[in-house]
Amino acid sequence: MTARLRGIGSSDQGNVRTPRINYADLGSISIPIPPLQEQSRIADFLDAETARIEKIAATAKRGRRLLDERRWATVHSFVTGADRSGPHYDPMLGWVRQIPDDWPVVRLKHVADLGSGHTPSRTHAEYWKDCTIPWISLFDVGGMRDVRQTRLTETVQKISELGMENSSACLHPAGTVVLSRTASVGFSTVMGVDMAVSQHFVTWTCGNSLLPDYLLHTLRSMRQYFESVQVGTTNVTVFMPDLQSIKIPLPSTTEQNSIVKRIGAITDNIDLLAARFDSQVSLLAERRQALITAAVTGQIDVSTASGRNVTEGITS
Repeated sequence: MTARLRGIGSSDQGNVRTPRINYADLGSISIPIPPLQEQSRIADFLDAETARIEKIAATAKRGRRLLDERRWATVHSFVTGADRSGPHYDPMLGWVRQIPDDWPVVRLKHVADLGSGHTPSRTHAEYWKDCTIPWISLFDVGGMRDVRQTRLTETVQKISELGMENSSACLHPAGTVVLSRTASVGFSTVMGVDMAVSQHFVTWTCGNSLLPDYLLHTLRSMRQYFESVQVGTTNVTVFMPDLQSIKIPLPSTTEQNSIVKRIGAITDNIDLLAARFDSQVSLLAERRQALITAAVTGQIDVSTASGRNVTEGITS
């Protein structure tokens, strides 16, 4: 039935962007109507079975959330030296209480070149022809939300050489760290290739004393800071002065490299478990839909079905 509705309400019905269905099409749909007693049995069966599936799914989702929290705690622990023995001190950063005594605190803009970008004028059509330059826009934030991804190599949109030349956009080198500062605030990644960005992002091109991956993990552990400085309700933003004032702990590059490797080793295992939870939730959703379809179309006899393996042999 869902497929039927999607077909009727597809974009070819008036070439609309949002699919819709009119009353005539809706009224022409035929559905099987079993006797009321059978309808009641089907409803009771589905109530019980979908509740069981949803309970299992809720447990899986809860496990997935706990893994997300564990992952963040792992990264935060390493980039702040919480796993280190020996004396620590309060760096007065707000988002971390203690770091090792031998880790200095530096203003980020002093160890990485701060940059941003722009959107070429949309009123000049010629700026949007022959677009070959990867350009990070808000359309790419969805991918940046996935903390398992550390490199961005493809962007949803591209800009042209002419557009870049006639705007404040510029090309940032591969390895540049980028952070979203408008709308969806605080999501970060590392450029896998040379890229430009829109004005909704800030970039840091690391100097010799700072590794891009260490900075990436540090920024991802600073969510409390970005939540505290963002302004607005519907369209939130972090202003450039707040970004210019960011300070971070700066261990040696040797230790930074060790931290990055240890984070990778632990989070790889966490991500593997998370993927299993994601797969379980997806399969449970498919099972739920298949069960409903089978029950309301008479593919199973709900008076004898136990709810175990009831989708075996059923076509969705």
